[in-house]
Amino acid sequence: MADFSGYIAADELYDGPFCVLSIVDNRTFKRLLYEVLDHNPTHEDITRFFRRFGKELNQRGLELLGVTTDGSPLYPEPLAEIFPGVPHQVCQFHVLKEITKEILKALTQVRRERKKKLPKLQRGRPSSASARKAARQKKKLQDQITDLFDHRHLFVKHSLTPKEKEIFLRITRGSPHLRQLRSIMDQVYQLFDRRCRTETALAKLAQLRHRVRRFKTLGQSLTKLFTPNIEKALTFLDDSLLPSTSNAVERGYRRHRKMQKTIYRVRTQEHIRQRIAMDMQRDQQSQGRLQTITMLHKERREAI
Repeated sequence: MADFSGYIAADELYDGPFCVLSIVDNRTFKRLLYEVLDHNPTHEDITRFFRRFGKELNQRGLELLGVTTDGSPLYPEPLAEIFPGVPHQVCQFHVLKEITKEILKALTQVRRERKKKLPKLQRGRPSSASARKAARQKKKLQDQITDLFDHRHLFVKHSLTPKEKEIFLRITRGSPHLRQLRSIMDQVYQLFDRRCRTETALAKLAQLRHRVRRFKTLGQSLTKLFTPNIEKALTFLDDSLLPSTSNAVERGYRRHRKMQKTIYRVRTQEHIRQRIAMDMQRDQQSQGRLQTITMLHKERREAI
């Protein structure tokens, strides 16, 4: 912890019947503390874990400046109790993921409603004028449903190219409520613009919520826009050094799962502890490995 930045990311990883609690420096990406539980974590476990981390900080005379977690309800109360006044940032990625999922669900509901409107045709080629008209109508609706499915990513993508905008306008022609979904997603992305402060973003959020409430169907489907996690996800706007995501701890978990795939054995609590300890040792030796690799490349270039 000699180069502790003051900003941490905390998260839990479920591995079979076990749960791994981790605290990682959110700027140097070093794991600082971990604990392996043989049960699902409770508020008491999280409180004890953060008290242990607080003692480590006090012994070294270090100060905690910010905490980033996901939207789990396990963290707000222990953090407010042990580290009062320390900014608590909810991971921006997790919040956007939930909102994106609801936008896509609303689009799925639109496709299902259009599918119900498909006219039923008799078997064989349509012979009468009314049958041919119904066949054309069915093909038109089916093409619209297919376009909405094939290009559903255009409703949630951060920014669209001119070609993608042209496609989006084509598949939403005559459906203003579908364009409203894209407009709402644009407003959500604007909330997390680093160029504005948290107070400004909260004012934009209030306007967005008021707009969504006006549409009864959208208001019922986009419930994640009204959760308190969005306010906490905007905390980073007032601190340029506070990371907006918990990627530091997530990447450690991805590395852990990759290690678990390479060796297939019975996973015990002690084995998980040992693997995480090996991973921390690997992080400590990363600087030496970098110097060695740099020196080897230099020697090779000089030899050539």
